[in-house]
Amino acid sequence: MTTATNIILNTTQIQQKIRRIAYQIYENNSSEKEVIIAGIIGNGYIFAEKIVTVLKEISPLKVTICKLHINKKKPLEKVTTSLEDTVYKNKSLVLVDDVLNSGTTLIYGIKHFLDVPLKRFKTAVLVNRNHKKYPVKADFKGISLSTSIKEHVQVEFTQKEAKAFLV
Repeated sequence: MTTATNIILNTTQIQQKIRRIAYQIYENNSSEKEVIIAGIIGNGYIFAEKIVTVLKEISPLKVTICKLHINKKKPLEKVTTSLEDTVYKNKSLVLVDDVLNSGTTLIYGIKHFLDVPLKRFKTAVLVNRNHKKYPVKADFKGISLSTSIKEHVQVEFTQKEAKAFLV
């Protein structure tokens, strides 16, 4: 259960972060004709869908969305995507997740895409926690937080609102 004291981002703030990240992705890919947005299944994919919506509003880029299936509890299991490798081969790709916590999910997502030659590869997250287990960074981030190891950041997306909070 959330309270007013532990909310990090409210719906309006998340919408602003999504818009800013979409502009950053467009600026970073302004010389491209197409960009692939790969959302990690769950909130990462929902966040990716929201970025894609704004990108289609603000840019002439052809934007293709991709689901990245990772077992977050067992990240060593096979990672799969909703698109064939040939669709994103030699293209610009942005891997999206909601929270960069320890870096485990993002690093295994990155590892999957390293098997295919890409023109450009970036990462985007809504919330970037500043202590990680792996040396992975978010190229585009909504907010960076210094939290304790015991604190967790959770993001909730519903039809009408979104919020990020500390648990």
